[in-house]
Amino acid sequence: MQSGAPDSSSTNTNKIGERRLAILSSHIQPSPITLSPSMATSSDEKAAALSTTPSDSPTIFDKIISKEIPSNIVYEDEKALAFRDISPQAPTHIIIIPKVKDGLTRLSNAEERHVEILGHLLYIAKLVAKQESLDNGFRIVINDGPLGCQSVYHLHVHLLGGRQMNWPPG
Repeated sequence: MQSGAPDSSSTNTNKIGERRLAILSSHIQPSPITLSPSMATSSDEKAAALSTTPSDSPTIFDKIISKEIPSNIVYEDEKALAFRDISPQAPTHIIIIPKVKDGLTRLSNAEERHVEILGHLLYIAKLVAKQESLDNGFRIVINDGPLGCQSVYHLHVHLLGGRQMNWPPG
C-alpha cells in the first residue's frame, strides 16, 4: 500500500461517517416552512391593525350582535356571543365578544366595572372549548392596540385550538 493513499477500510469509515452526519443534520436543520392560506394572511391582519384608528365607533361585531351580518354562532347568552372566525388561524378559531361594549374597545381600557364581563368572557371560552372537544388544550388571545395586532375595536377573545400551538406565539 502506498503512503498517503486511503485504504478501503478508511474509505468505508468515511462514507459511514458522512451518512451519519447527513442523518444528524436532517434532524437538526429546520425544515422549510410552508404557509397555509390562513397563515399567509397574517401580514394582512398586521396591515389592518396598523391602519385602523382606535375608536368607540360601531364595529362589524356590533352588526353581528344585531344579526345584521350573519355569523356561525356557537354560543350566546344575555351578556356574550361566540362565533367562528371567518379567517381561522387554527382548526378551531372562535371569537367571543361582550354584547354591550361599555367603553371596552380594548383590554387596556378596562376599568373595575368591567371585571365581571371580563371574567364571563373567559368562562365562556372554557365552556366553548369543552363544547368543541378541545380537551387536550387551547389558547386564548386578546389583541390590544395597533402593535398588539388589534384591528376591531370591540374587545374580543380569540379561542384557538385543534392543533399544537407554538411558543413564542408572536
